[in-house]
Amino acid sequence: MVDFLAENNLCGQAILRIVSRGNAIIAELLRLSEFIPAVFRLKDKSDQQKYGDIICDFSYFKGPEYYESKLEAKPELQDLDEEFRENNIEILTRFYLAFESVHKYVVDLIRYLDDLNEGVYIQQTLETVLLNEDGKQLLCEALYLYGVMLLVIDQKMEGEVRERMLVSYYRYSAARSSADSNLDDICKLLRSTGYSSHPGAKRPPNYPESYFQRVPISPTFISMVIGRLRSDDIYNQVSAYPLPEHRSTALATQAAMLCVCLYFTPSILHTQQAKMREIVDKYFPDNWVISIYMGITVNLVEAWEPYKAAKTALNYTLDTANIKEQSGRYAASVESLRPQVQQLLKEGFLREEIVLDNIPKLLNCLRDCNVAIRWLMLHTAESAYDPNNKRLRQIKDQVINDSKYNPKILFQLLLDTAQFEFILKEMFKQMLAEKQLKWESYKKEGSERMMELAEVFSGVKPLTRVEKNENLQAWFREISKQIESLNYEDSTAAGRKTVQLIQALVEVQEFHQLESNLQVCQFLADTRKFLHQMIRTINIKEEVLITMQIVGDLSYAWQIIDSFTSIMQESIRANPFMVTKLRATFLKVSQNGLFIFVNSPDLLSVSQFYSGELVAYVRKVLQIIPESMFTSLAKIIKLQIADTDKIRDTKCVFIFMLTIMYLINVDPKQLLEDGIRKELVKRVAYALHKGLIFNPKAKIQDWQSVYQSTHIPIPKYPSVDESATFIGRLCREILRITDPKTTCYIDQLNTWYDMRTHQEVTNNRLFSEIQDTLGTFGLNGLDRLLCFMIVKELQNFLTVLQKNILKDKAVVDIFKALLSAVNPVKGIVANASKVYVNAVAKTQKIWPAYLEAIMKVGQMQILRQQIANELNYSCKFDSKHLAAALDNLNKSLLSDIEAHYQDPSLPYPKEDNTLLYEITAYLEAAGIQNPLNKIYITTKRLPYFPIVNFLFLIAQLPKLQNNKSQGMTCRKAADPVDWAPLVLGLLTLLKQFHSRYTEQFLALIGQFIRSIMEQCTSQKIPDMPSDVVGALMFLEDYVRYTKLPRKVAEAHVPSFVFDEFRTVL
Repeated sequence: MVDFLAENNLCGQAILRIVSRGNAIIAELLRLSEFIPAVFRLKDKSDQQKYGDIICDFSYFKGPEYYESKLEAKPELQDLDEEFRENNIEILTRFYLAFESVHKYVVDLIRYLDDLNEGVYIQQTLETVLLNEDGKQLLCEALYLYGVMLLVIDQKMEGEVRERMLVSYYRYSAARSSADSNLDDICKLLRSTGYSSHPGAKRPPNYPESYFQRVPISPTFISMVIGRLRSDDIYNQVSAYPLPEHRSTALATQAAMLCVCLYFTPSILHTQQAKMREIVDKYFPDNWVISIYMGITVNLVEAWEPYKAAKTALNYTLDTANIKEQSGRYAASVESLRPQVQQLLKEGFLREEIVLDNIPKLLNCLRDCNVAIRWLMLHTAESAYDPNNKRLRQIKDQVINDSKYNPKILFQLLLDTAQFEFILKEMFKQMLAEKQLKWESYKKEGSERMMELAEVFSGVKPLTRVEKNENLQAWFREISKQIESLNYEDSTAAGRKTVQLIQALVEVQEFHQLESNLQVCQFLADTRKFLHQMIRTINIKEEVLITMQIVGDLSYAWQIIDSFTSIMQESIRANPFMVTKLRATFLKVSQNGLFIFVNSPDLLSVSQFYSGELVAYVRKVLQIIPESMFTSLAKIIKLQIADTDKIRDTKCVFIFMLTIMYLINVDPKQLLEDGIRKELVKRVAYALHKGLIFNPKAKIQDWQSVYQSTHIPIPKYPSVDESATFIGRLCREILRITDPKTTCYIDQLNTWYDMRTHQEVTNNRLFSEIQDTLGTFGLNGLDRLLCFMIVKELQNFLTVLQKNILKDKAVVDIFKALLSAVNPVKGIVANASKVYVNAVAKTQKIWPAYLEAIMKVGQMQILRQQIANELNYSCKFDSKHLAAALDNLNKSLLSDIEAHYQDPSLPYPKEDNTLLYEITAYLEAAGIQNPLNKIYITTKRLPYFPIVNFLFLIAQLPKLQNNKSQGMTCRKAADPVDWAPLVLGLLTLLKQFHSRYTEQFLALIGQFIRSIMEQCTSQKIPDMPSDVVGALMFLEDYVRYTKLPRKVAEAHVPSFVFDEFRTVL
């Protein structure tokens, strides 16, 4: 018959793929549970107020039109909704695919069962598959894994959160319009159950059985699977645990599977007392806390509380006398095993001959240790007992008291057992590798000894006082041939024959009185010794290693082990060389009990997840080494003495050669380096968080950030103001002290002065200080933050412009009237003063908010310019070759791009070429950029845009005056306007739009200057009006900041006006 898992057996391969995918799905669910965006929990009031209208649960499906109309009614909600979509669609898609895979898994399982029943797989039925050993395991696992998926989803992702994520995905994706989408089925399966994993939360009625029955599965299949799990040892684990008191441990994996599968037929739990009594007697006579999957623990006292039959059956186990007996047994076991294992671990004790002679005893010791550790770890685990449940508290207290539980002693036993197991395994692996070679060597030595004795008794070879004896000569030759004929391949026959040969050598020594000759006796003794060694060697079997693997399973402690972290770290702090034993413990944890077949396509995915999790935990434990290092360094600095002996901890990590964690190799040097960097990041971030707190009166997720790392995380601290980090606080403090409402920026001096007191506030040295403190990356980070702030400010500004100003009919009519009055722009406006003053007066109310936004943008542009100057200066000073290379490369690229636009046949970087993107990061870090030339946002065409900005500018000119030494300054401190931010803000705003808007804007200014000058000439006013001086100064500064040729300004204003303007200056 074809092997069930053979590649050409479609029936076996189909169920194997389903089960392997099941393990991969659970790994993905556990992986994703760490990345649930916090906003979907809606825990904070701020989140509820901000996102309450755009994040909905399944109530959305009752009236989607109502929810969507609410969004459409408020433009600000639409913007927030769009921003939220952009930030979260990627992670929502990942979650949806995981949820979809759960539904697809159960659908595929049902289809497979239907195919079995319909005879699609020739000669295979449900009954025949369950008779096959592999088939039986896979079918039981298939149902069990589906149950685990549902439990993991409910434990790790709360029902309300799932619903919100599914609704958000439905709204933001194309799934709502896709005909073949099974979103409805997924929503039905994963709708909220009402379950909460928080301690003290009330369990929903009929949970989890109603949840498990949302997708109906064949009752016959469920019944047969539970029948197999009740009666069979499906994984043949009992052979590894021969003692009857170890049976519940041997069947622990199967017991966990049975517990999960029973939820599919709750009638057994509720009413079938005989079956439940049988299950408890077989699987739970001495235990009630189980690990259902990779350390997810379940306390049956709590889990089976609602089920009458199950609860009654378990009461015998939970009898006070039974708890006392089990706890006392394991207390005595730990007491006797500790010295026993420590004796075995003494240097030089575990030698090859001792191991070979005592395999059963050593395996028994291993079994006893692992069984005791398992029982105590599970039954004393904090996570297994709800502190709000009185009965559970009583049981836990009794266990702790009766077992004399001491976490340090238990952990020491775990360390010693893991080390003992590791040494034993390594010895066995080596002995297995050398087994045949040694066996052949012993056989050759024994055969040669017999031939030598044969020659001695032939009389040819002289040996003191040995007479010739042809019978003995022939007999020894025959024995030599018999030894030579022993066959390694047929170990059973060879072993039996070797025993007979040893017996024959004993007898020949007695019957022929050979004891008198010591040399002959020595030869015989040596041969017997070699034959004994052959028997020992032939008994080295791989089954011993397999038994050790089964017995040493620690997957149940995958999560509980974290409760021992502080003990591990204290042990390392006290004795850094403790990591050698920890290494063995982590290796023990890594060999989890997942049943994934080697040829499964999902093996890589599952293994990478669990090994990644384990490596993260190893890093967490070993973080105590750099922490101790920095603590010692702090003491050294404080005491000013070089007590370098304190940092000896660093040596110990190099012992930690962890190189067998599935597919991930951990380099100890890298581990130490990452640990030191993590501690350094933590301490620097804390110092900056505490130090940079001031007293004035698009969001990137962690998993998306290129700067955030799981191994060296940037710590998060509670916000002390609106800023998330110290950089934000620093940035806002700089913006506060250089606020254009309170300070005046003098461009020639690169200095800010207080408007009222005229005292210097700060200057460009501020950025040198920041660079000295935070370095180039800190200053560059500050620049990037300002960049994002400008983007946000411009977006908000345009929203206000479109929705408030351009939607106001009265204001738009004023713009229309002014536009008709100034047309054609090349001409002169009649009665100019009246036209302009009237337009400004009628629009006065809209300019304060406009001015604030423009000056904010201008202020941030000045700061970006100062940062770019500082970065460029330091780059040229510290890295002149890099600065020159970047500058030349930048100029070459720009030259090539300009040439390409003039002649499209010339080369240009393609869309998939990242050169431009990558070089930009270098240029910004080196300060080789002009912030004023940057396009911050994408824009659409706006009506009246040039006239609005022109009117805004002339509305501000009366507030300013020209000072010969300082340039344009504010007239009254009570009505503050700072010239440089005003010019740069307007320049930046215009830069975001098509250049024709700028042309029209400049033309309107030119017309304003010409018209006012014409009016002054006709009225014989000798002095140039201050508004004209301000407008001309704007044109001068505009040309200077943009580095455009003067003809741009002179195209709109005659040169004689500029000549007269210079005399005024």
